Amino acid sequence: MARYTGPVCKQCRREGMKLFLKGTKCMTDKCPLEHRNYPPGQHGQRRVKFTEYGLRLREKQKLRRIYGVLERQFRNYFYRASRMPGLTGENLVKLLESRLDNVVYRMGFASSRKEARQMVRHGHFVVNGRKVNIPSYLVKPGDVIEVREKSKNMVRIQESLELAEHRGVFPWLEVDLEAKRGTFKAVPQFEDIPLPVDVSLIVELYSK
Repeated sequence: MARYTGPVCKQCRREGMKLFLKGTKCMTDKCPLEHRNYPPGQHGQRRVKFTEYGLRLREKQKLRRIYGVLERQFRNYFYRASRMPGLTGENLVKLLESRLDNVVYRMGFASSRKEARQMVRHGHFVVNGRKVNIPSYLVKPGDVIEVREKSKNMVRIQESLELAEHRGVFPWLEVDLEAKRGTFKAVPQFEDIPLPVDVSLIVELYSK
């Protein structure tokens, strides 16, 4: 499975905002963005004036990094979204939100999407009673995601659930914290998804 293995905090610095890629570290003073709020590299503190292309590119990179997908996979999601009825940008975000690793993160079973992806790959979750170890698996309305019985006492999951209340409640999910089980009730409405991204600029980027 191809994945980004570099320092994720540099990605937040490059985009100039917290993308919450490091779990609990992002909520503390240890977050590098708190002391070095400028892009990484020897020229990072220079003032940069973005072109129209640069602005669109940054929005695309921001969304891609938030969900932790590589370029080819992101492009495939975009083309799939463009063939669906409705607005392409909104469809793109809905597809990314339906990924199993993202749903696991949203439900509070992992402190970051990166951690959720690793836990899914290690087989700690079942969907409708069947083990699924593919992070990009698209969850459908009505699917039940549950921590496997042998994994319910994992310290990482317990700690993540304690922090989950700070992320808010998502109306398209129903979570039973005691049973460590959740239901994907429906594909989320675009306006309900908290994202600091202008998806229309991403559509413009790929439409050129």
